[in-house]
Amino acid sequence: MSTPSRIGAKKRIDPDLPQHPSLVHMLREAVELSPDVTAVIQEERRISYREFGRAVNGLDELLRQRGVAGGRVVIMMPNCIEMDVALMAVMSAGAQVAPVNPFFTPAELRKTLASVDPAAVICDAGMLDKAGEIASAFGIAEPICMAPDRVDIGEWTSDAGLDGTPSALPGPDDPALLIFTGGSTGIPKGVDHSHRGLVWSLLQHVSVWPLEPGKERFLNVAPMFHIWGLAYATWVPIFARGTLVMVPKYEPDKVVAGLHEHRVTVFAGGPAPIYMGLLTSPVFDEADLSSLKYCLSGGAPCPEDLHREWLERTGCPLLEGWGMSEGAPYCLNPHDDERRLLSVGNPVPETEVEVVDLDSGTTVLPAGETGEVRVRGPQVMQRYFNNPEETKQALRDGWLYTGDIGYVDGGFLYLVDRKKDMVLVGGFNVYPRDVDELLFNHPKIREAAAVGKPDERLGEVVVAFVVLDRGQRMDDEEFFDYCRASMVKYKRPVEVYFVDSLPKTGTNKINRLALRERLRQM
Repeated sequence: MSTPSRIGAKKRIDPDLPQHPSLVHMLREAVELSPDVTAVIQEERRISYREFGRAVNGLDELLRQRGVAGGRVVIMMPNCIEMDVALMAVMSAGAQVAPVNPFFTPAELRKTLASVDPAAVICDAGMLDKAGEIASAFGIAEPICMAPDRVDIGEWTSDAGLDGTPSALPGPDDPALLIFTGGSTGIPKGVDHSHRGLVWSLLQHVSVWPLEPGKERFLNVAPMFHIWGLAYATWVPIFARGTLVMVPKYEPDKVVAGLHEHRVTVFAGGPAPIYMGLLTSPVFDEADLSSLKYCLSGGAPCPEDLHREWLERTGCPLLEGWGMSEGAPYCLNPHDDERRLLSVGNPVPETEVEVVDLDSGTTVLPAGETGEVRVRGPQVMQRYFNNPEETKQALRDGWLYTGDIGYVDGGFLYLVDRKKDMVLVGGFNVYPRDVDELLFNHPKIREAAAVGKPDERLGEVVVAFVVLDRGQRMDDEEFFDYCRASMVKYKRPVEVYFVDSLPKTGTNKINRLALRERLRQM
């Protein structure tokens, strides 16, 4: 009899780990136990946990005055200390934090936030005009702008009167995070997480990749509006009462310098292109990286050659894992046990993974056979916000159907494809229909279809096939100028092919499979 594609966790939650009722309780403990430890370093700026707690209390007070409790607060910022403070302050004030990509166009933001009914918007100075437009579109007060000449956290960090803990803190089942992922209809979905689920995710991370409280130094370059960036730029460092070295923009030489200068122990690198870029830095081999304990990867598969070269040049292996906005982590490669190249690892504690047939989704396939991966665990989302139909499709009988295609071999999970028409660009999900709709808005374009194409650096890139209206002319320069003005960088097609018609299926839908095949033959 064949072994079923059903795997459970090898490890249990470490019983010595603190069991926080909420992420806000977690921060309060870090402030109490490690007040003088540096919480965040951003270039020349530093903030201790005592100062961090004061800044959170100051913004908490301002948000309560705005009446945000029980609502959702949009955060529109690039990575910075202020965003770290804002993420925790929103939850401290009894609201749900909704970080969005600040580089989205106003049209993309309006679509993303259409069903959210935000209570407030927090931004930095560089995003103030765009944030003001969004606030106006949803009929809310002017944005809270975190900047030295606006709302300056420096006025709070030096105020001892802001020490202490607010009287009302959120409970385990209160809403904590609304994070956005692409929708199969082209409309982003808000993934709803409670404090309980997010605390479970932290316990799972640090049970598989243990940390020493008050001693770790993290470096993160992932955006904090992304689930990975949130975990390793905010919550895991706070859970460990460690120091986060924040590099706001990914520049390989600066990242290498940060790893060296700050004696970083945990590098939350992310997708393979991050590591590939570092290896090409001219200062890489001069840097002392001997303090590295964990180098973490997710979001896109790491080639075997990358694993080997990274280990050879640093002495520290890449540890791949798997998660998604709907829950993270699901699987991690252990640091102290067998791990396999090209696998995303084993299920984390309290988590089950199965591979099921693509048609019914109910038959567990034999090990080695490829099917859809489904997951069950306490870190899985509550629902898609205001989207019962999508929720019903994704959450069935206690399982989350991930849309990822994979197989099980020897207790390890391997991912090979995606069920949905998603393109994974450097760890970011891009739904072709979303790109199609933006291209349709151009007055010269009659039809358009976006597809993914393999790319050595980013995993995949977007390519567009375009049919122009009769009599219209458009060159590459005009097309790419329009894309730059209409969509965020990772969504933009990197190639365009002007064609007379697009292949269609029997039901008259665009046949993306045929387009991908055409690309392969070019």
